Amino acid sequence: MKIKYLFRKKPVISLEIFPPKPESPIDTVLETVDALSALRPDFMSVTYGAAGSTKGPTVQIADIIKNKYGIEALAHVTCINSTKYEIDGILHQLKKSNIENILALRGDKPKDEIYAARKHKEYEYASDLIAHIKSLGNFCIGAACYPEIHLEAESREADLLNLKRKVDLGADFLITQLFLDNNFYYDFMEKISVMDISVPISVGIMPVINKKQIERITSLCGASIPAKFRRILDRYENNPEALKEAGIAYATEQIIDLLSSGVDGIHLYTMNKPEIAIKILGQISNIRRHLKNLNYA
Repeated sequence: MKIKYLFRKKPVISLEIFPPKPESPIDTVLETVDALSALRPDFMSVTYGAAGSTKGPTVQIADIIKNKYGIEALAHVTCINSTKYEIDGILHQLKKSNIENILALRGDKPKDEIYAARKHKEYEYASDLIAHIKSLGNFCIGAACYPEIHLEAESREADLLNLKRKVDLGADFLITQLFLDNNFYYDFMEKISVMDISVPISVGIMPVINKKQIERITSLCGASIPAKFRRILDRYENNPEALKEAGIAYATEQIIDLLSSGVDGIHLYTMNKPEIAIKILGQISNIRRHLKNLNYA
């Protein structure tokens, strides 16, 4: 099923995993898939390595999610360093595996001199990839959005215009970048409400259980760390179990607030740690069931 249809019965709950490094066996990730599948998410997404380094495992894992576990799979596809021939090859593989859903992303720009020297790049932006996939007519397309602002955007206005371009070219739904203060999301929704952007939006939430990890991730994506959460990091950084507990509680509080405000979906960045997702979804199970029942009433 195309993911855009899942949003008819919101909230949609989804989980994200990433493939192993090229030198690592795939078995550990398959164990993660097996554990997460028991939570019966509405869909699971599989990320894509920098410069396409893990495109093979991405397709393989998405295939298993879809065809072994019967859960809709969302395969990430990045395009910044790919040719049309390479992209078409990946799309062909996905189609063979009955994968109908793609998260179309630009990806991180390679830092090597060869890429910088290339005068012709077939895909400069995610919008280019969206337009190409949409022209094929077979896939449901997701795209990224940024409640705070994309790190490379010239301004908030430019960022929102780029988002509208992605939607106008064929993005069927959106998934947000992580944020640690829900007010960023509510402000973002107010801004897009006047731009004729009406596709479903799933909210990306990352449970923070490691201080160095979240500081690295936020520096890469431009998300800020609010004072409330900074105090948690500083207080418990030397006690992994305490920080884990606090991080789960903080993410759960975010999710409950968002669900109570009527969001279309929650997309949980699991970081391949099933136990974290199990605890969080366990704590919102009654809320999730209640909201689903309201949609069926």
